[in-house]
Amino acid sequence: MPEEAGRLSPFDCVSPFDFRYYATDARLVELLGPYVTERGRLRAEARVEAAAARVLARHGICSSEAAEEIARAAEEVTAEEIAAEDARIHHETRALVNSLQHRVSEAARPFVHLTLTSFDVKDTAAAWRFREAATKAIVPELNELIRVLIGLARREQDTLQIGRTHGQHGVPITFGLSVACYVSRLGGRSEAIGRAAAGLRGKISGAVGAYNASSLLVEDPLAFERDVLAELGLEPSPSSTQIVEAEPLTDYVHALVSTLGVLANIGDDLRNLQRTEIAEVGEVFEAEQVGSSTMPHKRNPWNFENVKSMWKAMMPRMVSVYADQISEHQRDLTNSASARFVPEVIVALVSTVQRLRRIMSRLVTDGEQMRRNLDMTRGMFAAEPAYILLASVGHPDAHEALRRVTLRAESEGIPFAEALQQAEELRPYLDRLPAAHRELLADPSRYVGQAARKTELLCALWEERLGLG
Repeated sequence: MPEEAGRLSPFDCVSPFDFRYYATDARLVELLGPYVTERGRLRAEARVEAAAARVLARHGICSSEAAEEIARAAEEVTAEEIAAEDARIHHETRALVNSLQHRVSEAARPFVHLTLTSFDVKDTAAAWRFREAATKAIVPELNELIRVLIGLARREQDTLQIGRTHGQHGVPITFGLSVACYVSRLGGRSEAIGRAAAGLRGKISGAVGAYNASSLLVEDPLAFERDVLAELGLEPSPSSTQIVEAEPLTDYVHALVSTLGVLANIGDDLRNLQRTEIAEVGEVFEAEQVGSSTMPHKRNPWNFENVKSMWKAMMPRMVSVYADQISEHQRDLTNSASARFVPEVIVALVSTVQRLRRIMSRLVTDGEQMRRNLDMTRGMFAAEPAYILLASVGHPDAHEALRRVTLRAESEGIPFAEALQQAEELRPYLDRLPAAHRELLADPSRYVGQAARKTELLCALWEERLGLG
């Protein structure tokens, strides 16, 4: 039987989040459960019902005793009760309302859900859940990854590495600056997630957004809405219909998915740096770990590949979120299935952040191999500083002249510096250069610009902005 003791085994589930990426990780369940699960959703919706009852009491529509009964019921009602009622009546929100009413006195029952429509509850609860997920889980976990990357960037700020553009050797960089650039990109995404979470809105504006129902009972329905939402730390949607306007949630999911994009870029770069022919970095390989089912020698960069793969799974979800911006007139049900998958994006992001933090905190770097790769082209990258320096002392077409030097160095298989010294036509210009510039051309590995300084500037900036010091 797939179900034992009333509980479905993870191995009988469909979603990989249930049997691989979420449900099997106790820490992740504890961290995200209140915000991404069905149980969490129902508890959040009950919380909205409690907030509405308390404000009804403040407006003199029901007694404070009735409001507190409803609030207690909202704390005590179970997902199982609501699901059983939903199976009977086939309406999620009314199932919640009925379940709450079953738990309160006859005097309190009329005030459960009074003046509310389903999506007053659903959209408001979703805004509360997703904001809490960001502030309690997503941003703190992401900032911890950034802290790890800052440590790595500083450790490697002077480690020479060849910079690559279009997959080709460019000019030298340091590995620390390579990492610091990701510190900056993720720092910006952390702030973007925080802003998007703060921008999520709720609504208590009724069936079509015109406050029809609440206008029957309260003098100022807009103030009533503000009061209910304030109980949850939310602000009203400025132009809700039956649903909250779609753009704040769209911005929120975009912030999550674009953060996954940065993580995928890190994963891709680090995966490529582990290629046999590059071999500049490596994941720590555990004693019993197996790299291949048939090739015992292999050490696959599978964690970095998983990071990119998770982004590939989640990135297309953004299309559905954009499509959910469109709802006919005051509301249709065309997002009734697609919107349920938003919590999976949260789980994907947090689980990926945690994976990358584990791997990056134990990343092995090979500075000697980085230097060997740097030297692979025999200093050919010195063509850039040579071109700039010769132009600065008056050579009329330095770029073309240095291009010809590189062709000669390649055809004769000699170091660029040697070919440059043999170019007699360039001697008058080389002699005009200061000694420090001639020394740099002789040892172009010193051509690293402000890599170490920029590394420290970026690390210090994001430590300060994110409060990581």
